[in-house]
Formats: sequence, C-alpha cells, structure tokens
Amino acid sequence: MKNYRNYLICLFVLSLSLFIAACGSKTENQDSGQDNEQKTFRYAMSGLYKPFNFKEGGQLAGFDVEIGQALAKKMNMKAEPVTNPWETIIQGLQSNKYDAILGSMAVTEERKKAVSFTTPYYRSGTQIFVAQDQSSIKSANDLKGKKIGVVKASPYKDLAEKYTDKVQEYDSDLTALLDITTGRLDAVITDQMVGFRVMKEKTMKIKDVGKPLTYDEMAIAVRKDDKELEDKLNKALAEIIEDGTYEKISDKWFGRNIYKND
Repeated sequence: MKNYRNYLICLFVLSLSLFIAACGSKTENQDSGQDNEQKTFRYAMSGLYKPFNFKEGGQLAGFDVEIGQALAKKMNMKAEPVTNPWETIIQGLQSNKYDAILGSMAVTEERKKAVSFTTPYYRSGTQIFVAQDQSSIKSANDLKGKKIGVVKASPYKDLAEKYTDKVQEYDSDLTALLDITTGRLDAVITDQMVGFRVMKEKTMKIKDVGKPLTYDEMAIAVRKDDKELEDKLNKALAEIIEDGTYEKISDKWFGRNIYKND
C-alpha cells in the first residue's frame, strides 16, 4: 500500500513537471512570435500628386510610394501607404493616424514648428517649361509680356506676375503644359518634377529652360517626439541611396536621379 502511494506521488510530480515545462515552452514560443512579428510603417500622402503619389487601378502608386516601400524594407517593417487630405495631413500625423508623412512635403519654417523632418529625400524647384521648338524663351529674362500658364491657387502665379500680366490659371499642370504645345501659351511655370515626368514619357513635346526660379527641399515628416523613427528613416535613406535602390526608383519615374537634381 505504501509503495502504491509513493508511486502515485511520483506520477503526480512527473505530470506536474511536464505540464510546467509545456506551459513554459508555449509562453516562450508566444514571446518569440511577438518579437519576430513585423511592425508596420504607415506613411501618408494626398494620393493626388502624380507621378509622386496617385491611385492606379485602385492602388497607390508613384515615386513616394516606392521610396516608402524601400525604406520600410531597410527598417525590417511592412510598408503601408495611406492617403489623407493634404489640408489636414499634419493634424493626422499628430493624432497618430499614421507614423509619417511621405508625400513630397516641402520643408518650411512654419511646418517645422509642428513636425520634425528627416534629411531631404529630394530637391525640387520651380521651373519654366516651353514647347520643344520654342527658341525665343531661354531664361526668365525672356518671359516679359509672354502668356504664362500656372495651376490655380499655387505660388507659381505670384512668380509669373513678376514677368507678365498675361497669366492663365489652370486646374492641372498637364492641361497647362498641353497648351504650350498647341501655341495657346508661351510658357508654363510649375514644379520641375511634373515637367520632367512628362518629358520622360514623351507624351508632349516640351523642354525646360533656364535655371529654377526657386528651390524646395522635400523631406519625411514625423512627430516631434518620435526621434527613434526619425533616426531609423535617416539611416534607411542613406542606405538606399548608397546601394543604388534610390537611383533605380528615381530613374523609373523621372529618367534621372532627382536626389542629385540641380
């Protein structure tokens, strides 16, 4: 009887040991799974700024989208581009709707009061575009009295009015650029990258003339208290520039490396 009781005690202790070991193993595996779970990098844009970010077949596409994907890969994160109305995009960042704004946002002193910026990921400028066979306009000095097209509610109108009183406003850059090929306009003042994309696609016979009228540096915006993400993004950006990933994406969309754009 005594031996049988000892046998039951040993059996109970053995079963308890196996149960504890199993639970420990399960917990360890769960913890390991949590550690290995890939985090998501959510980055916002307007989705209305082709070729940088736009909807194509219901999906977000463009230069900004692919740069974000490349950065996420370097940070060992899952890329998730999202859209937000441009007029409230900083408020969305501050309310934690997403991790960053990667949507061709120019660095300004006013914006720096609300967000922190990474190092610039491209530099753009305000450029004069004319028809490919145009020879009378070679620089801003030749714009006096000319018919110039600009996008409505853009800063380009003020620039154009320094040279002429014949300023025509358009709903889109592409419509304005089309009108220089038909002779309705002498020139268009818009962002360099918009014109460069059209030139790469060869959908219109246009060319850029003269030096940029202004320059802007575009960077990724993060919350002011998110120094960790800012540092990670700067490191990842340097890596994709160094290994050629950046240039490959840039060449796809613009036919040139816009990081080195002058």
